[in-house]
Amino acid sequence: MAVLNKIRQRSLFLILIIALALFAFVLADLFKNSDALTSKSQNIVATINGKDITREDFLLKVEAAQRQAGSNATNTQVMNSVWEQEVRQAVMESQYEKLGISVEKDQMRDLLKTSLATSPEFLNEAGIFDENKLNEYIANLKETSPAGFESWVNYEKQVASNALNQNYFNLVKAGLTGTLSEGELEHKLEGNKVDIKFVQVSYSSIADSLVEVSKSDISNYIKENKNQYKVDASRDIKFIEFKEVASVEDENAIKAELQGYINGRQVDENGRKDPIEAFSKVKNNEEYINLIASSSVKFDERFVFKSSLPAVAADTIYNLNEGDVYGPYKDNGFFKISKIVAVKQIPDSAKVRHILLPFKGAQSADQEVTQTEAEAKITADSILTVIKSDRTKFSELVKEFSSDKGSVEKEGRYDWHGYNTMVPEFNDFEFEGQVGDLGVVKTIFGFHIIEIEGQKDKKKAVQVGTIARKIEPSEATSDKVFRDASNFEINAGKGDFEAVSKESNYVVRPVNGIKVLDENIPGVGNQRPIVRWAFEEDAEIGDVKRFNIPGGYVIAQLVAKHEAGLQSVEDATAKVLPILRKEKKAEIIRKRVSATTLEDLAAAENTTVRAASAINMKSPTISGAGREPLVVGAAFGLSENETSKLIDGANGVYMIQVTKITPAVKLDNYQAAANRVEQQKSSAVNTKLYNALKEAAEIEDNRAKTQVQ
Repeated sequence: MAVLNKIRQRSLFLILIIALALFAFVLADLFKNSDALTSKSQNIVATINGKDITREDFLLKVEAAQRQAGSNATNTQVMNSVWEQEVRQAVMESQYEKLGISVEKDQMRDLLKTSLATSPEFLNEAGIFDENKLNEYIANLKETSPAGFESWVNYEKQVASNALNQNYFNLVKAGLTGTLSEGELEHKLEGNKVDIKFVQVSYSSIADSLVEVSKSDISNYIKENKNQYKVDASRDIKFIEFKEVASVEDENAIKAELQGYINGRQVDENGRKDPIEAFSKVKNNEEYINLIASSSVKFDERFVFKSSLPAVAADTIYNLNEGDVYGPYKDNGFFKISKIVAVKQIPDSAKVRHILLPFKGAQSADQEVTQTEAEAKITADSILTVIKSDRTKFSELVKEFSSDKGSVEKEGRYDWHGYNTMVPEFNDFEFEGQVGDLGVVKTIFGFHIIEIEGQKDKKKAVQVGTIARKIEPSEATSDKVFRDASNFEINAGKGDFEAVSKESNYVVRPVNGIKVLDENIPGVGNQRPIVRWAFEEDAEIGDVKRFNIPGGYVIAQLVAKHEAGLQSVEDATAKVLPILRKEKKAEIIRKRVSATTLEDLAAAENTTVRAASAINMKSPTISGAGREPLVVGAAFGLSENETSKLIDGANGVYMIQVTKITPAVKLDNYQAAANRVEQQKSSAVNTKLYNALKEAAEIEDNRAKTQVQ
């Protein structure tokens, strides 16, 4: 009891102790996960000018964009595209809000009217846009199709966004005019001209080896020009690729299998009955290739010319006799054996005209098509009968009946075209028939009434049956590659990556400067998992990890971490070194020059005095010396016959003398030049305005932290 009383007496003290312990636990967790204190929520992908973009909303848009792009873009490419759209929208919306511009109901109605003016479903009997039909369409969508109505709302938002963007740009352009004073200046920049004599002491006259540029020189230059040398965080890695490729033994096994089809056999390798007929003796080639041989390439009944045969074996296959077999030969990742099934003479090109009658369900048939297949066939036969009795009516009937808009204007004609250009049924009729033949042919597009108008250059064509096996590693080979990769991963993790690689003659491939949102690793393509690993907070320099890639494995090592900031001396050297060399060479030239005239300078530097005429400020180029803005600017600051001091140019050190000044012709009015200035400013708005707004915006990019990439 005494103990219990003491606990009760000190209960407040115990509560305080427990509370402090819990508080310390929470603080420790917060400091361990510093993002909880210093960053936005993990649900915020970005904050742009104060506007948050949520992870859920961003990924929904990415998903929709990925569906639209299909296989034409990687997930990272789609994400980056959506990111740019979101940034642009947020940056521009902040401008709209500042100016108080918006799209009101009346303007939205006018925008939709303009946008949908040619849509048939919104036109009345007179072909004029009917707003009631639009309202009815929207109301029906809202009632019957939530997904469709959401798409419509998004469409309206896009129309409004485009209008706001256009309004904003127009407002900016309206404030940019070309004044008469600007027009006069523009005219003078173009029209004021000077003739000069000059001596150029080229920087190339001093060998690079005579100029010393230290690391500290480069470092100081970087610090003095910080904006030019800012870099994002990056990582350096090196890796070894283990490819799952067929071994020589695997290839020999595939060739041996194919040889079995060439020779045929009565029993299999274990003595069991498993008869295979020799390929050359087969009568039903299509069944043999597609079913018995289980080929990677199905039987193609079309005839082909020599140019369409595999280049590695075209000559040999084309010259085979009917029934002969050639192979195995290697072609485009396969081992193949090919048989000449049939030979015939076929024109290499034909000229036809046709009328296309689609039926309901045919490929590319419009919604207005109501004829069934049977009805379309009856119509086609009737048209054929009319044409047979009077072929002059073909052109008239094309315009009346054909749905092939691409050929209607040419009277249904397809001029000279090669064999196998059209769909198979169409192709067979025009190339296997005779000039003048008329007939009805059914294809996936409907029924065609075709007339063969011409054929050219009959030549040998062959029908080829091919059995193919993809050249791929066996299970044993794949297992060996896995073991090799696993062993290397273990050994490299324990020792020196380079040394372990050298022991097994593996090629180490370095990749430097990987950015957090990159996806491509040179040599192995799109590998976001490798990039994400390199930027993980707990990834340390020297860490080794294995990654599965298509057709093998990559064992990568993290080599270096570069934080965001200024470019390193090593990375900036290639760009900065030539700049500093020029500066030091200019200093050397200045120190050794004492001449005050062009002639003395030319003699001292073993060069010549040259001349350039009609130089202007608009295009600051000196004939024979190149683009030299500083030198040209100096020339316009001199009087006639005045000689300059030494000028450090882009390509050398110069001394110039102005020999003639020709002022621009005075105009009574500079409005035309002012108009040109205004047009230049307007064009600059289209190309530079958004980029300027984006650069000035406050953009917090959390894509890497929220793991949407």
